[in-house]
Amino acid sequence: MGKASAIDETNKSAEVGKLLADETNSPFTRYPAVGEVVKGKVIAVGRNEVRIDIAGLAIGLVRGPELDPTAHLTVGDDVEATVMELDNEFGELELSLKGADKKKSWDKLRELQASGEIVSVKVLEANKGGLIVRMEGISGFLPVSQLSPENYPRVSGGEKARILEKLKSLVGNALDVKVIDVNEDMGKLIASEKSVWETKQESVISKYKVGTTVEGDVTAVTDFGAFVRFDTNLEGLVHISEIAWQRIDHPRDVLKVGDHVRAEIINIEGSKIFLSMKKLMDDPWKHVGERFNIGQMVKGKVIKINPFGLFVELDPDIHGLAHISELSNRPVKDVNEIARIGDEFEFRIVSIEPENHRLGLSLRKPKEE
Repeated sequence: MGKASAIDETNKSAEVGKLLADETNSPFTRYPAVGEVVKGKVIAVGRNEVRIDIAGLAIGLVRGPELDPTAHLTVGDDVEATVMELDNEFGELELSLKGADKKKSWDKLRELQASGEIVSVKVLEANKGGLIVRMEGISGFLPVSQLSPENYPRVSGGEKARILEKLKSLVGNALDVKVIDVNEDMGKLIASEKSVWETKQESVISKYKVGTTVEGDVTAVTDFGAFVRFDTNLEGLVHISEIAWQRIDHPRDVLKVGDHVRAEIINIEGSKIFLSMKKLMDDPWKHVGERFNIGQMVKGKVIKINPFGLFVELDPDIHGLAHISELSNRPVKDVNEIARIGDEFEFRIVSIEPENHRLGLSLRKPKEE
């Protein structure tokens, strides 16, 4: 009988081994590893712990901080858990329900990034760099640069306090975003509202091409230019250098929010549209040679003073520069000793470069040269 029992045990062991090795009959071909997500069935629920049967291969224990406080588990529930340890003090697997949930969340986020699906998120917090949002239970960041034109904080001078104030006004709002960067190891999740806006605008932008003239209203004036809204909800940037032919110190000297303007599209880069107002105006420098000559004496008003010279207005369209070396026969250390803004002088034209929009002026007398 002892011999028969030994044979039976040998046969049972062989059968178990065959079952474990046969993928068609067993959900596991090997014992779970640390960090692996396993599926199981709840077999016991205690006050602060849950035991899970892992496909009849092992018993796992989830306890304390590794329980999911939002889950209300009962015996018979199917769950997924992450293996924390292979052999705890009870000889069981130590599992975590939180870890499994997070892994599922990161997997879902990677799927969202790959698909480009648009999702709605709620803004939780704001800081000087952007907004904090939450997706699939994971905190993410929406940088200022990834906000849509509607929500981008256009603040003249880039005052950080005012930018933060505008960002804080978005807290509590729901925004449509796309996932553009996911890094589980670094715990990094980056979202973009601008990507959603770009997708929606693609069909509208496709109607336009470089050289098209548009009309619209100025929606914002910044240090570097002005934004003009045209069509349904398209916006283009008129850089400060494309506002007028003459030199201007700040766009607000020429434009203000609400102004209705005409401009020409000079470049389209994806969803970015660049406009020029001056291209629709006659270039006054084309005819500068008909009005001014080298050696001619002209009356001009100082409109700006720089360490290297004076910017002078000859008329509303033509401005010139009197370099510091042309202000006196004697060496000039401080340009402010020679003139103040608003002063008028008789200048002599010393150079004309229509193609570069440059005209050189001098206060030096010909007989002193």
